[in-house]
Amino acid sequence: MSEVMDVDLVIVGAGMVGLTAALALRDSGLSIVLLESRPAQSQSLLQQAQEATGQGFDPRVSALTCASEQILRSVDAWPVMQSLRLSPYTDMDVWDGEGTGRTHFSAADLHEPYLGHIVENRVILAGLRSALAEQPHIRLLEGVEVRMLSEPRTSAAGFWRELSLADGQTVCARLVVAADGALSRTRQLAALPTWEWDYGHHAIVTTVRTERSNGATAWQRFTDDGPLAFLPLRDGADDHLSSIVWSTSPEHVRELMGLEDAAFCKALERAFEGRLGAVEWADERHSFPLRQRHAKRYVQEAFAAIGDAAHTIHPLAGQGVNLGLLDAAVLAEVVEAAAARGDDIGAPRILRRYQRRRQGENLQMAAGMEGFKRLFDSQQPLLVLGRNFGMQCFDRLGAVKNHLALVAMGLSGELPARARRPCGD
Repeated sequence: MSEVMDVDLVIVGAGMVGLTAALALRDSGLSIVLLESRPAQSQSLLQQAQEATGQGFDPRVSALTCASEQILRSVDAWPVMQSLRLSPYTDMDVWDGEGTGRTHFSAADLHEPYLGHIVENRVILAGLRSALAEQPHIRLLEGVEVRMLSEPRTSAAGFWRELSLADGQTVCARLVVAADGALSRTRQLAALPTWEWDYGHHAIVTTVRTERSNGATAWQRFTDDGPLAFLPLRDGADDHLSSIVWSTSPEHVRELMGLEDAAFCKALERAFEGRLGAVEWADERHSFPLRQRHAKRYVQEAFAAIGDAAHTIHPLAGQGVNLGLLDAAVLAEVVEAAAARGDDIGAPRILRRYQRRRQGENLQMAAGMEGFKRLFDSQQPLLVLGRNFGMQCFDRLGAVKNHLALVAMGLSGELPARARRPCGD
């Protein structure tokens, strides 16, 4: 006989966003199950991260805003992350490689200690998993795959859905949350339609060492092929390391991936205009295609999508994970408030509150990134001249520039309660 579990909430995907959503609801009184397709490992993620931090940096990093920091503090993940490795940055320097346009952002101008942190994804996961280990009432099932998702059903208690797992188990839940990434199987089973298009870019990520210090500065040059970012890393006193994200054409990526390490370092140094001196060393390179996806709806009866399952954007502003963490915090806030009132947590009128608060902001960010990409892709002389002049003017508009920086840091606009405290508090 297959096992049948009846729970209030099931979250599909125990990555950064799914774990945050579960932990944000730990005091809600709801029964919660997390489903993860990757199998359990003999070592905890904390043990793995502790060992790995002495062996180099994970090429997968996230640029966490102050709002994301506060969300992760609120679910008790931040102390473990601090014990591993964080790289705060205080400045951001952006320039047009085809002209003289340049913009500089500084935490000092905002009276903040930093603009954000560059953090390895494995460090974030280790912090969240460690916090989850302190919550025995949140059940984590690993190595399980969702095969079927029922249509919404109703009972005296309200809406519910049934999930059928590959191992024969069945989970009945008042609310199913899809947090299983950009290619979300759960979103597909729910038949949520999406807008999708290819950016025409692939990205290369790796860790590099440079001749000069990174200056705790996030650097980004817009090249004629796409944006190149150097994100500052710090390992103890060593501040000559950076995580790079080089977005360019698929043909150029194939060429770069085929180079010997020394030749790649030289090509990277030229593309970056030698801002940090020679690129002395590069770790193993990884590449992946960039594609935009956005769900036309985030919710249905007893169903909600968050994070990459709901939207993916170009990495040029480093906002993908931050948007996902805000999704998790807002959904948790909406669901917890509904549960406290005794409302049906799977009712569309409840879930649309989450959608109203997040979809518009996420679409605005996606449109902004698309606009930036198109603007800097163009090599028309008048447009190049105009954008360089615009960047120079913008850099002199202190109040406007600082407001945009606060928005990027997640310190402006409608925020969930978990994200409203200043940096570092």
